[in-house]
Amino acid sequence: MNLLGEPANVGRHCGSNEYEITPEVVAFYADALDDHNTLYRRFAPPLLHHSECYKHLGQWYLKNLFGNLHGRQDWELFAAIPIGRRVRTRSTIIERYQKRGRDYVVNETDVLDAESLALYVRGRTHQSFLPAKSETPAGGVFVVDERSASAKEREPRAAFPTATGADLTPTTKRIDERRCWMFSGPARNYHTDREQALKLGFPNIVVQGMMTTCFAAQVMLDRYGEGFLAGGKMSLKLTNVVWVDETLAAFGRERERTREGARTRVHCDVWVDKADGTRVLLGDASALE
Repeated sequence: MNLLGEPANVGRHCGSNEYEITPEVVAFYADALDDHNTLYRRFAPPLLHHSECYKHLGQWYLKNLFGNLHGRQDWELFAAIPIGRRVRTRSTIIERYQKRGRDYVVNETDVLDAESLALYVRGRTHQSFLPAKSETPAGGVFVVDERSASAKEREPRAAFPTATGADLTPTTKRIDERRCWMFSGPARNYHTDREQALKLGFPNIVVQGMMTTCFAAQVMLDRYGEGFLAGGKMSLKLTNVVWVDETLAAFGRERERTREGARTRVHCDVWVDKADGTRVLLGDASALE
């Protein structure tokens, strides 16, 4: 029972699902992301269930959906998921906070082995919402591109990346409507359909923020292989909106190595840019060697 009368309260269990990791599901992901790592012959992509938290929106989203944005995403990869296994998910609200005039809800979603309950993947999604009292801007379009803000309104950003080590092999993607549908469909929503995007105040289809985190994961997986599948971590800030038909490039650069028991953890800076240089994601990632 929710004694506070607020559905998105910390500790709320939002839902669970169970899935079989089939070769067909893995192949669909590989096609959608144009990510054909040879490890996918044996294991699932680490972010195969990238959007599981969104399967239970009614349990943790706030009522005012106008202009809501995905602000930050953390991933922890504990073990590789073998193809053929069944997995179980669980979704929980773990935090609420306010920042820069927005309300944030943090959803933690675990992917576990359905039989042993061993933990494979944990994701923490920081979703931001405009306060309920906010009014729809004139014309019904919510401006979300940070370049529209004046220099006075914007806070100076710290230099990034600061890493000076070896560059990881980048990957470039064009985000067309087909890719949006494969990643965020099959339902019509503001990530797959322009009409639905307009209803929420966006001028065009908004590319789902989770997609850019998958691109960063691809750069890490291509370089570190099973050391990323089992032991990888990412803490990522989503800094700008991506629109349909834009082209993105994901990058990584090694920063340092630290001892972790008998192994070495490689720490990297990762980032994703639009073709014009606009940064849409940045953060830290690491893997084991």
